[in-house]
Amino acid sequence: MIPKFIEKKTCGLISSLILTTLLAILTLHSPPPFLFNINRIRSPTINDPIFTSSPQSSPSKEGESNVCDLFKGKWVFDPEFVPLYSNSSCKTIPLSKNCFENGRTDREFLQWRWKPEKCELPRFEPNAFLRIVKRKTMAFIGDSVARNQVDSLVCLLAQEEVPLDVYKDAKDRYFANHNFTLLVLWTKFLVASRERGLNGSPTGIFDLHIDKVDENWGNKLPTHLDYAVVSDAQWFFRKNYIYQDGQMRGCIHCKNELNIKELGDEFAIGGALRTALNHINSCKDCGDTLTLVRTISPSHFENGTWKTGGSCNRTLPFKGRKEAEVVPASQGEWAVREAQTEEIARAKSRETEGKRYEALDITEAMMMRPDGHPGSHWRSKQKKGYNDCVHWCMPGPIDAWNDLLLALLRSYHDVLFKL
Repeated sequence: MIPKFIEKKTCGLISSLILTTLLAILTLHSPPPFLFNINRIRSPTINDPIFTSSPQSSPSKEGESNVCDLFKGKWVFDPEFVPLYSNSSCKTIPLSKNCFENGRTDREFLQWRWKPEKCELPRFEPNAFLRIVKRKTMAFIGDSVARNQVDSLVCLLAQEEVPLDVYKDAKDRYFANHNFTLLVLWTKFLVASRERGLNGSPTGIFDLHIDKVDENWGNKLPTHLDYAVVSDAQWFFRKNYIYQDGQMRGCIHCKNELNIKELGDEFAIGGALRTALNHINSCKDCGDTLTLVRTISPSHFENGTWKTGGSCNRTLPFKGRKEAEVVPASQGEWAVREAQTEEIARAKSRETEGKRYEALDITEAMMMRPDGHPGSHWRSKQKKGYNDCVHWCMPGPIDAWNDLLLALLRSYHDVLFKL
């Protein structure tokens, strides 16, 4: 609370200076959490330097909380809801995510929009996004699912500006008109790893040092990193051995191993995320950084897994997380999400000056979208292979991740520049 100063002619100037100073301090050091207060949500005005829209509130009943959690809601069918790009208008969609190019014919899965319980989530606006990130750098740190989100983001932004050097295999993009750099720092586990071999051949089994950051991304953090979007999970769902302080502590997915403790995915993924966030927190050259942790993206394999004939043939969303529990991996993935949110809370409690941590919590929403994966449509019909129930079709439900990303950035900048 800012104290109310009693204005008197003899001290009016001094009071004004004190009030201005306090407002500056609060603005820089006391941003609220990313929940939208319904009482604060307003329509934009022509004086707004950045925003063109804000999440519009739904009426709240007396006694209810006046905050809108963007990550709690449902998917609503809307026949007028169409993607902001197509597989023909965006030339940079990777072939493996171009489901229509690979023979998918149903399109109803494109007409479901994410509806938070207490407000409306605005559509992605490329102009607004680029104005917010002008003269800034954003890095996505993670595996191929992180790359999936970046590919979606590039398709959305290309409506306003096509970045330089956009190729399907390019890692970094530069939006010259806005001096905005978009980086992809690829990593399997976030932490140091070494694959075990057998007779000179790779085994797909890794030794993971969950207290040591993966230098492949850790040493590449740029000077003045304004935004980091960190994610990880999929590479953990196999047999791996876990090390701390140079000593083996146990393993994951190794129930038949004698004399080795099964630690669980939550332990390994949570520990790796903790190491990653500590590394960003200690990066002095990065400057002020907002780090968003994108929680686990659910897979929807049924009747098997990636290597055992699992598939994802559903064409409609689930109605809620309870219904999604028919997917075998759902309970374990929710436990991972809980471990991730615990690490976000831990990081927030240890924030150093200029660093901030929040969740891009897509897990519950995406648990309801078994219809959004490539499935068998990730390669041409002439090629045989596994079904992809991990990544997401483009266009498709993954585009909502960037709707949410923009909403979080708007909230963050609302705090910095509006209060």
